[in-house]
Amino acid sequence: MCLTIPGRVLKIQEREGGTRMAEVDFGVALRSANLVFTPEVRVGDFIIVQAGFATRRLDEEEAREALAHHAALAERAAEPSPPSPVPTGRA
Repeated sequence: MCLTIPGRVLKIQEREGGTRMAEVDFGVALRSANLVFTPEVRVGDFIIVQAGFATRRLDEEEAREALAHHAALAERAAEPSPPSPVPTGRA
């Protein structure tokens, strides 16, 4: 299973050989993404990145919704969990 987080494209550069690379802001980190599969991406767009490649462009509403879900999951993960039941050795 893969959990992807939308990132916003800050800058696009064309490298030698015509490869378009984006600098992407994920809120906590900046990463590079190859745009070979998403030639329509422009600066300011939200994208999903997997294995260093942008795989999908999101509209802003989709991105904000996904980021809200991610924040809720992170909040839940930070909550202390109840203790696990102690095994009694009986079935």
